[in-house]
Amino acid sequence: MARIVVLGAGGQVGRSIVAEAVKRGHEVTAVDQDQNQMKSLPRKANAMTGDVTSRDVVAQQAQGADVVVIALAGCARPEHANVARVMVDVASKLGNKAPSVIHVGNGGLLENTDGERIVDTQEFPAGERKEALDQADALDVLRAAKGSVKWSFITPPPRNFGPGRRREAYRTAGDRPVMDSQGNMGISHEDFAIAVLDEAEKPKFRNKRYTVGY
Repeated sequence: MARIVVLGAGGQVGRSIVAEAVKRGHEVTAVDQDQNQMKSLPRKANAMTGDVTSRDVVAQQAQGADVVVIALAGCARPEHANVARVMVDVASKLGNKAPSVIHVGNGGLLENTDGERIVDTQEFPAGERKEALDQADALDVLRAAKGSVKWSFITPPPRNFGPGRRREAYRTAGDRPVMDSQGNMGISHEDFAIAVLDEAEKPKFRNKRYTVGY
């Protein structure tokens, strides 16, 4: 059993990750700024309301944690990059006692078949571009981290990512989305959470960005 902290636990993805972690028997602390979003979390999760970009909150939760999952839903300011900076700073100070970090990214950062970032194409929704670019900044922060900071950046598909059927199956890839033989991509929140917990329990993508899909 591991102690796992989920920052942004009130969002749909965060709730799925919390549920999967609890199901596997881990000690889970769920942190979110919106108390109303925490009501549907599993009872076995330790729910806490707090600013997930606050150094004090992150430092407190990181103490004694094995894994910190960053799963923020949307942003009205550079939340993703800010929490990544705070997490790197906290982990650097904790040294060998620092938890590993799993950051849930944005599918727009993946590349299309021409090697172009999907967020930079005309097809990418304009309303989602700000968040994707904020996630790009967060990835840069993690890549620049040194010393004992252990991180993984898991990216969902840029399309067809939402609540759905739990298949208990997924495939992984590097810079381009996972696609089937017909060029389709996607994964449910439930199976994405399985991938996150698999990485938490047995990391295979330490200090790397990767993606998952069916």
